[in-house]
Amino acid sequence: MKRPAMMLLSAALFASALPGAALAQTTTTTTTTTVPAPVPAPDLSNPGALLTQATALAAKARASSTRNIDDVVWKQASEAAELAVLAAPTNPEALKLRAQVYSDVGFWKSAETSWDAYLKVVPGDQAAMKTAAVAQYNLGYAAYARGDLRNAPAPFVKCLTLDPTNADCALWGGRVALEGGQFAQAVTLYQQAANLRPQDKVAAYFLGVSKNAGKYGPAATTAFSRAYQNYDAGQKQNALDGYKAATAAAPNFIEAWREQGRLALELNDAASAKAAYDAAVALPGATASDKYNQGVAAEGAVVGLAAVKSFRDAYTKYTAGNKAGAETGFLAATSAAPAYAKAWSWLGRTRYEQKNYSGAAEAYAQAVKLDPTDKSAAYYLKLAQAGK
Repeated sequence: MKRPAMMLLSAALFASALPGAALAQTTTTTTTTTVPAPVPAPDLSNPGALLTQATALAAKARASSTRNIDDVVWKQASEAAELAVLAAPTNPEALKLRAQVYSDVGFWKSAETSWDAYLKVVPGDQAAMKTAAVAQYNLGYAAYARGDLRNAPAPFVKCLTLDPTNADCALWGGRVALEGGQFAQAVTLYQQAANLRPQDKVAAYFLGVSKNAGKYGPAATTAFSRAYQNYDAGQKQNALDGYKAATAAAPNFIEAWREQGRLALELNDAASAKAAYDAAVALPGATASDKYNQGVAAEGAVVGLAAVKSFRDAYTKYTAGNKAGAETGFLAATSAAPAYAKAWSWLGRTRYEQKNYSGAAEAYAQAVKLDPTDKSAAYYLKLAQAGK
């Protein structure tokens, strides 16, 4: 009974030794691919019904708390608006609805093409042109923010074509032109912005910068403009570094030195402030304010800016007749800088004038100790000690 089994085994071994035996024993697997069913074409036979549905969905989306194209309500509204336009490509209501939906959610590129399509059919709609201009403003600003100065100008130009009263487009168009070295165009645009917003200090300020930009060059003006933007964004150290870059590129750039000094004072960087105001005061066009701030910075480099600021604030109160407030300020200055002889002298003065003779004598004594050459402090010290 065992012989057939052995014969079968021998046959199997013989077969495995033959060429191609392994191939002959390979199992073939058949894969079946499922073809998705074709998506049915939308029913465009009733354009009026599609527009009504799109209008309702847009109203529902606007009633929601979101303004995001990826949210379901807005996705439904935009898709319905697209269908309404597809069903009636020249219907002004459908075209306007679609454009407005994209503007509502800040989907600016789609808003641009949609408003273009609508205004081609209804070219005189002033309100629509203003809304379309807003889309252009956002496209231009986005290009500027990503550093794309090549593509940033066109949207601002188109914006002002659509709405010549859009001051934001004039302002940012001016900035793009300024940083691009198009100084004459920058002057024109900043002048337009200043005319539209007479109280806008930024427009007036950059109009002046643009008029002088030819003396500084694109590198300096770009650094200056970016520094100004960083300051607005709260990035003060980056702004200070930007102003320094501007003055390094153009040492005659007095506005950059001035802003550098002002910001350095704000950041309590007395050394940078002093260097900036020293440079500004040495240039044509320096003002009394520049010289005043130069003094603040120089004094701050010795006793600290906190003490100097307290002293200056106290002096302002003193000249306004607020002697009690001035006394508090001068005392704060001496607390911030105990070796601040001038602050001790003025503290003595305010106390003396308020007939606080013992307090005045104490302050004057410190002033004389710190500065033996202060004859006025020495004189009033004796009077205060005598109580008269």
